[in-house]
Amino acid sequence: MAASNRLLAASGLLLAAGAAHALDYRTTGRPAVLYDAPSTAATRVAVAGSGLPLEVVIETEGWTKVRDHGGRLTWIEQSAFGTARNVMVKAEATSVRKQPRPDAEVVFLAARGVLLESNGEPDAFGWLPVKHADGLAGWVPLFEVWGR
Repeated sequence: MAASNRLLAASGLLLAAGAAHALDYRTTGRPAVLYDAPSTAATRVAVAGSGLPLEVVIETEGWTKVRDHGGRLTWIEQSAFGTARNVMVKAEATSVRKQPRPDAEVVFLAARGVLLESNGEPDAFGWLPVKHADGLAGWVPLFEVWGR
């Protein structure tokens, strides 16, 4: 097999492996302590507020290793997760729009760090339906939020 064919085959395998392993995010259902190891006897690193989206890295019995929006790796008890699916605004500010289009009417502006409930799947063009805690709903571009 020629070197270029081997490289092409290896690239295909890497792409297939990456596509099969999608990122998984969960949201805290209550305030929870984040630890540096999977044990309540471990060092307490921080407290995650209720509704915080976290990226799941690995799960063990009763514990989940997570990554926060800043990239910090910690452990959290699995019982701390809720059923909501939240995202956090990572842009300086984002316009939540009435329809999934950049020219649609703005429903409200959300500043960096604001939590929004993800109430559906993103559309084919990268717009995510969201809802603010006060009930206002609309669409945001996926690239302006973290946790999805």
